[in-house]
Amino acid sequence: MKLSDFDFHLPEDLIATRPARPRTAARLLLAEGDAIRDLHVRDLVDIFQSGDRLVLNNTRVIPARLTGTRTRATGQGDATARIEITLLEPSATGWRAFAKPLRKLAVGEVVRFSDRLSATVASKSETEVTLAFDTDDFDAALAEAGAMPLPPYIAAKRAPDAQDNDDYQTVFARHSGAVAAPTASLHFDADLLEALRAKGVSFTEVTLHVGAGTFLPVKVEDVTTHKMHAEWGEVTETAAAEINATKAEGGRIIPVGTTALRLIESAAASGTLEPWQGTTEIFIYPGYRFRVADALMTNFHLPKSTLLMLVSALMGEAAIRRIYGHAVAEGYRFFSYGDASLLVPSR
Repeated sequence: MKLSDFDFHLPEDLIATRPARPRTAARLLLAEGDAIRDLHVRDLVDIFQSGDRLVLNNTRVIPARLTGTRTRATGQGDATARIEITLLEPSATGWRAFAKPLRKLAVGEVVRFSDRLSATVASKSETEVTLAFDTDDFDAALAEAGAMPLPPYIAAKRAPDAQDNDDYQTVFARHSGAVAAPTASLHFDADLLEALRAKGVSFTEVTLHVGAGTFLPVKVEDVTTHKMHAEWGEVTETAAAEINATKAEGGRIIPVGTTALRLIESAAASGTLEPWQGTTEIFIYPGYRFRVADALMTNFHLPKSTLLMLVSALMGEAAIRRIYGHAVAEGYRFFSYGDASLLVPSR
């Protein structure tokens, strides 16, 4: 299975840098078996059925992008340099982070981000640093000093702004820890959720803290040798019981986003979905046998990405090539702020 098997041409102007407004106005490509329909997210009320259960990732994105300064004494006086930080995940000694420029930081130096937020460089490797923050209220200080960690394909086109604080957060975000959003969930608002409940659709929340590794490219030609990044997640006893009950009653389990899908499939590694907590490195590519998910709502993914491989595993490689060809031809908007697809495989 070659990396080139998952490549396609994506025109630059199809990369969305802002979401649709309102959220439910985004377009929706519905692929059921061999059939494709062009709809909108608001049409989910007519598509989903009573008895369906949507699995939502309730992780909350932290404002993980920081700009600070470090100061050193020199013979000519104090010299100050600007440092850009992207937080990755907490560790036993602080927060792992990317730093730019990395080479200008030394272990023991202090980086100041605001009057309330500073950090000491606890350790440094060839690719990242670990920062020990000095603050009594880290969450509040980070909220004041940080910016949303927009994906690189958006950040390359524009800087994050105040609007992203709302746009890049789901309406059901509860547990802080992600440095990237579960983007399929960005299409839901309170009114749509309520309309779906009224129709008999149920919801189960799980937590997977999406890491920056979700944007890492696949660099091996034989994709089966690719090693996935690790992300922390939890499926509670309640969540597992709800999903298993829906399965037993013949209802469909539909994860909203690849993060929710990867988590519940990780929790079902034994063949049965069980309460689960830990880090997952599950890599889903064609040939994988799905244990829990019956369908998937997701955005459109990068060429040669692990997420494109995941949807190819669900629908079949030929089907995904046809679906993505249709999406490009019809001008669907791609990636985190783009349009959505609902993928329902033939069984």
